Amino acid sequence: MTDLNDPRKGGVSSASLTDALGRLSTHRVHVLDLVSPTPGRVLRGRAVTIRFVPFRQDVFDAHVNSFARLFYEAVPADPEEIVLVLDSGGQPDISVGGGTKFSRLQNRKLAGLLTDGRLRDFGELERYEPVFYCSGETVKAGTADLMPIAANVPVVVGGVTVFPGDFVYADAAAAVIIPSRLVDEAFQLAAKIELEDVAFLTRIRAENPEEIRVRGSWET
Repeated sequence: MTDLNDPRKGGVSSASLTDALGRLSTHRVHVLDLVSPTPGRVLRGRAVTIRFVPFRQDVFDAHVNSFARLFYEAVPADPEEIVLVLDSGGQPDISVGGGTKFSRLQNRKLAGLLTDGRLRDFGELERYEPVFYCSGETVKAGTADLMPIAANVPVVVGGVTVFPGDFVYADAAAAVIIPSRLVDEAFQLAAKIELEDVAFLTRIRAENPEEIRVRGSWET
């Protein structure tokens, strides 16, 4: 159930969060052009990360570069409201996994997954409780193209740096990465911005077109 007293659990959009963070910081926070097997659902929670790099046969070690091992290293004992964030190693058209590998998120009850890589098995993923956002669906496995190398380190997703502990908020429009120290302030400001927008709608509805043509508008 949505807690209306906590804007982190509903009532704001990625657009208003991006506007809020534009007032609180100077770096890029939003990731565009993402898709989801369940586009009507919102992904939210604290980030844990796994870094991928392009595959190198000469250094690959099946134990060291094990997604399963790094998954359990990244995910805390209590994974409630945890989002697994995977970078694509600079290869956004390559798969980072699919329904079988990511059944672990269902088993551990994570909030979901964010990546700028592709995912397989949308039909399976849409039946999971976790929410998935990615760059698109694919059918080819990426195990010969990418390898995971580290857990809970900074990663880059769609040009945005994600640190473990950052707050992830993704809807059908975009994903927003909120620095951990700004989470409460960002959501409170986003809620205020949405109230301001409601007031602007009322003001626009009542505006006089002739007066606007003569005197201009308060709107920038």
